[in-house]
Amino acid sequence: MHAPGLRAISETDKRKIIAGVLIAMFLAALDQTIVAPAMPTIGASLGHLEYLPWIITAYLLTATAVTPLYGKLSDIRGRRPVVFMSITIFMFGSLVCALSPNLFVLILGRALQGLGGGGLMVLAMTVIGDLVAPRERGRYQGYIASVWGMASVAGPALGGLFTQHLHWSVIFWINLPLGLFAIAMTSSPLKHLPQEIRQHRLDLIGSVLIVVATVCFMLTLTWGGSRFAWNSPTIIALLGASVAVGIVFASHLRKADEPLLPLDVLRNPIVATATGSVFFAMGAYVGLSTYTPIFLQREKGLNSAEAGLCLVPLMLGTVTGAWISGRLMGHVRHYKLITLSGLTLSLVGLCVLAAGAADTSLLAVESLLVAVGFGMGTLFPAATNCVQNAVELHHLGVATAVLAFLRQLGSAIGVAVLGAVLLRGTGVSLAEGAKESLLDRAAGSAGMANAFVSVFVGAAVSALAALVCFALMEEKPLRGTTRHEPVPLPVQSD
Repeated sequence: MHAPGLRAISETDKRKIIAGVLIAMFLAALDQTIVAPAMPTIGASLGHLEYLPWIITAYLLTATAVTPLYGKLSDIRGRRPVVFMSITIFMFGSLVCALSPNLFVLILGRALQGLGGGGLMVLAMTVIGDLVAPRERGRYQGYIASVWGMASVAGPALGGLFTQHLHWSVIFWINLPLGLFAIAMTSSPLKHLPQEIRQHRLDLIGSVLIVVATVCFMLTLTWGGSRFAWNSPTIIALLGASVAVGIVFASHLRKADEPLLPLDVLRNPIVATATGSVFFAMGAYVGLSTYTPIFLQREKGLNSAEAGLCLVPLMLGTVTGAWISGRLMGHVRHYKLITLSGLTLSLVGLCVLAAGAADTSLLAVESLLVAVGFGMGTLFPAATNCVQNAVELHHLGVATAVLAFLRQLGSAIGVAVLGAVLLRGTGVSLAEGAKESLLDRAAGSAGMANAFVSVFVGAAVSALAALVCFALMEEKPLRGTTRHEPVPLPVQSD
């Protein structure tokens, strides 16, 4: 049933809510790209260079681990308080980072940022799912892809600008006014957000288990091949702990009265295939984004700034693909064909890169990156829309969180696996801050070129897996309503 006093939400309020949650999501997206350019300066200012990678790792660990928890919590408590909690935690973490007297406090602040930032993406997608009918939702998912594209381009530029001309702490101070603006934009309209009120209990045991399993697995991926050898006792122990706790978590899901991840959501074939497609696609996409600049520096003779700018076509292609896919989904009966065509284009582009990127011109490489990004972009709004269209309203937050969790996990695994592939050809460490040593200590041009061929082949294999998963997904007709339009009632005074 609907909350008492709920009125029909106006188009103006819808726009305010969507703008607010997109700004909140931009905070999380920007924070994953703006920090990297400032890391050398932060290390020189705060010392303890050996722990510098934890500025990135601490955020990824906590953000990934709590993503499913936010989805379930928003289904229980409602979107508004959980959105505000997520933004507030993120802002508090940003304040700790900005005032950090040493690197260890900064790492703590980054972990706190992750605890808040982990909810911003999934909550933004869930709120849009509450407001917009599936048939019209695709174009809003395109806006989400645009936010990530803007953050990918603006983050490194702003990080370098603030660090060089102001102070590295400004990259964290900027989150405070943006966060306050997002809260101000959504505070009043979110009170009238359509939702179903049901009695739920939070699965605390399941929450702890999934956080522990995810942290152990993320540490395995982060440290393996960089800080520790893959066959070291530390990595083996972390991987074993992750598997063991994961098995306990799976057993708990079958026995719990109301598990953190409901089994009927996990067993839904549309959810399984769509999230699987995103998992593999993100592995290829983020891995390509990470190692293509190294390829451009080593094989095309670019400097680090030029190589970074050469990723802009990949990002623009992604945003364009997502925008077109989102726009067309509500107007095409067989909407799967849009994404299947896009993923096929990405696969072809990656195969061409693998076949002769070292011998082609920079312009040709950039053109192929546009094609790869465009194809991947068609998947992201389609997968989100299909997952949300396949589940009941009271599972909307959980289903969206499962998708966001697999998306984040696929990114981490993709970077780790493709990094391991590259390591086999270069024999040097890919730890944060060691990329220059990778370029300087490469064993030879032929060996380096072969290593990058293997990276592109690995990305192509992952893209093929994404294509197969999406091809297997059932094409369920998109609903034309939100299913929960409230009956207009007088608005109670605040």
